[in-house]
Amino acid sequence: MTMPGTSSWQLRDGEQIVACNTSLFGQKHFLIGITRVRNEAPILRDTLNYVGNHVDAIVAYDDASTDRTLEILREHPKVALIVTNRSWEADIEARRIAEGRHRGLLLETAREHLQFDWIFCFDPDERVTGDLRGFMEGTHSSDYDGVRIQLFDAYMTPGDHAPYQADRELLGFRRFFGPERRDILMLWRNRLEFIFAKREPAGVEHVRTGLYCQHYGKSLSVDHWEETCDYYIRHFPFDTYGRKWLERKGRAIHTQSDFMRPLYEWGDTLFANAVEM
Repeated sequence: MTMPGTSSWQLRDGEQIVACNTSLFGQKHFLIGITRVRNEAPILRDTLNYVGNHVDAIVAYDDASTDRTLEILREHPKVALIVTNRSWEADIEARRIAEGRHRGLLLETAREHLQFDWIFCFDPDERVTGDLRGFMEGTHSSDYDGVRIQLFDAYMTPGDHAPYQADRELLGFRRFFGPERRDILMLWRNRLEFIFAKREPAGVEHVRTGLYCQHYGKSLSVDHWEETCDYYIRHFPFDTYGRKWLERKGRAIHTQSDFMRPLYEWGDTLFANAVEM
């Protein structure tokens, strides 16, 4: 079922809002997830199952996928809405603007069609460890308006570089992680003054840091590593992204992190040696 566009963000040519599990409408949710995806079929079912254990509903933006991504989204019981786009923008500047706009449209679409207290903004290749929902239920009664989650990159290593298979769980898939830590604002209260500005919501001032996240963007397979390098080379400014990723081509298997630091197994030793980026 196709739904009308949002009031604050106008849908563009090639975009439409598709209602999926309509039983999720008309009720108050505690926590919903929003995600922007493109050609994520190999990992998407596991992603939706994993996130679906923590959130009440999911709203997704499908950016002109050419694999089974849209079909998988439609089939999952936790997916309430999909914003579909049939027009891929390959230009470097257009991509930068589009990705921020897509996230803003996602947030506005969720607000228009669902009632909820908290938002969890996730990428398909991320796995937050621990009791995400329990953590948020404890945060709900506090004065915090947002939560930054500590994210670490997983790496393929000489003894651990078999490609990911769709019948596996992604959580804990790789053994080693780099100590570089990025604290990402992934959760925030549903307040109208909190709006997207580029990649993160703006206006969220009272923020705590908690939970950990495994990021698999560099470690699904050797082929995926090479595709990721090519994507950044072609679609991002060369001086800030392209040059770095050009140097990484052919170097999928790691004995150190991309920043020349030791790798650690997931756990307290990794967290104790974390280097904030």
